[in-house]
Amino acid sequence: MASAQVSKGSFQPDSDVHITFEDQQKINKFARLNARVEEYRDELKTKQTTLKNLEDASEELLLLDEDDCPNLPYLSGETFVYYNLETAQNNLEQLKKTVGKEMKDIETKIKDTTSTMSDLKTHLYAKFGNNINLEAED
Repeated sequence: MASAQVSKGSFQPDSDVHITFEDQQKINKFARLNARVEEYRDELKTKQTTLKNLEDASEELLLLDEDDCPNLPYLSGETFVYYNLETAQNNLEQLKKTVGKEMKDIETKIKDTTSTMSDLKTHLYAKFGNNINLEAED
């Protein structure tokens, strides 16, 4: 008889909770949005690294004297193009602005997506309570 008893820590399904097709769609949407946020965060980290590299390159160019290095190799795609110091500095500044704008766009996407996820999470927790776990595992 003792083996028929259920321990306190084990899952006990609640017979009052029924998952409708709409609920399943919301759960699936939450999962897709969660995956998308992770992709955005990875992309943001890549952009941050790119911006740091551009800032480091700009600092290095400040140390150069135009007389010592009249033409600088500048990587464009898979090819090096030679620019004078001023043009290279201007190109780096433009790239830093572009990457900064891309980072802000990604941050906006993360904010919008997490807002939608929060709404879904509120609805799902209200219906399922402790029977559902929507928290990320670190």
